Amino acid sequence: MQILLLVAALGLAQELPLQIPPPPSEASVQAPAQSTAPAVPPKGPGQTPIPVPAPTLAVPAAPLSFYSERFAFSWDRTIPLSINLDGLKVSSIFFNKRIIQPGFLNLMKGAEFGTRAQVEVTNTGKVPKVPGFAVAVLDKDGRLLGVASGGTKFGTVEPGGTETFDLNFTQVRERLAFGDKFLLAIELRD
Repeated sequence: MQILLLVAALGLAQELPLQIPPPPSEASVQAPAQSTAPAVPPKGPGQTPIPVPAPTLAVPAAPLSFYSERFAFSWDRTIPLSINLDGLKVSSIFFNKRIIQPGFLNLMKGAEFGTRAQVEVTNTGKVPKVPGFAVAVLDKDGRLLGVASGGTKFGTVEPGGTETFDLNFTQVRERLAFGDKFLLAIELRD
């Protein structure tokens, strides 16, 4: 007994190696997954590192409805559209600069407040909709002149309701009036 206490006190006792059971037989048929995550270092001599699984992206419960198309561009003129995406009717889009018109005491008359694409939609479905929009304006040579995006931030477009969304162009916007085509993309959730 004294010898055991002496061995334990001097640290001469050796810890048994960690016993890892072999993988199930199904795993041997599958190819090993490629992982860029680092392995956990071994805790003692003779042990192999244990790989850490790589993080995965969350997948939405239901896929989003999606629409994308190219159209002819017009500046400062309503462009009629006839898009119906799962009960969301997109009736028009309008590109212009926000400028204050004459008003109370002509304060701030002519002041400019950015460049926008204004999209009008109606929910013809039976459930509320949550739309998101992206617009890219291209010149006649296919060069990108500006990009805007927006959509519902709080709330929904209720059944039977009509909403107008302002999609803001920021930073790159000075050549938008020279556009020739525009791309419109819509993502929609119930």
